[in-house]
Amino acid sequence: MTPITPTRVASRASCVAGLLTVFALLHGAAHAQSVALAGMLGSKALLVVDGSAPKTVAAGETHQGVKVISTSADQAVIEQSGKRHTLRVGEAPVSMGGSGASAGRGTRIVLTESGGGHFMTAGQINGRAVQFMVDTGATSIAMGVADAERAGIAYKTGQPVHISTANGNTQGFRITLNSVRIGDVEVYDVVAVVTPQPMPFLLLGNSFLSLSDEA
Repeated sequence: MTPITPTRVASRASCVAGLLTVFALLHGAAHAQSVALAGMLGSKALLVVDGSAPKTVAAGETHQGVKVISTSADQAVIEQSGKRHTLRVGEAPVSMGGSGASAGRGTRIVLTESGGGHFMTAGQINGRAVQFMVDTGATSIAMGVADAERAGIAYKTGQPVHISTANGNTQGFRITLNSVRIGDVEVYDVVAVVTPQPMPFLLLGNSFLSLSDEA
C-alpha cells in the first residue's frame, strides 16, 4: 500500500482546486449574456437578452442586468458589468463574457415619426392586417368596435369594463388577443380594450410595448 504523504495530499488538493476552477469558468461561460437590438419603438430600444422575448427599454432603464445608456436612429448604447457596447438593429447579438444563447438575429422593428410626434405602423392582430398608432401612455391596446369586427374579434365574450371618455362613461370590453405582430416581432396573449366609440387608429399601448400580458 502506497503511503499517503503530505506532498501527495497537497498535490491532490491542487488538482481538485484546478478542476473546480475549470468548472467555474465553464459554468460562467455557459451563462454569459447575449444581447441583441431587435428594433426601436420611438426612443426605446427593443432588447433581446439571452434569446428571451424582446423588451422595450428606455435610456436609463435596466433589463436583466443590461442598462440602456442612449438611443438614436437604429442603434443603442448599452452597459453591462461596467462595459459599454453599441448595438445596431439587425446585427448579430453581442455576447458579454462568453458564448450566450441565440438572440433572434434579423428580427427588427424601426418606427419613424409620421408627423405631429406620432408613430404609425402597420401590424397584425390574430393574423389580420391593422394600422397602429403608438401610444406609450395607453395601458393596453385599444380599438373601436368597427376595428374589432374587421379583425374578426369576438369582443362581446370579453370582460365588461367601464371606460371614461370625453362624452362621459361608457361600457367597453377587456379581451385577450391571441397574437399581435409588428414587423418580425410577434407577441402572444396581449390584453386589449374594445370601446364602442369610433377611433381613427388602433392604439398600440403598453400591453404590447412592455411585451407583457398584464394590462
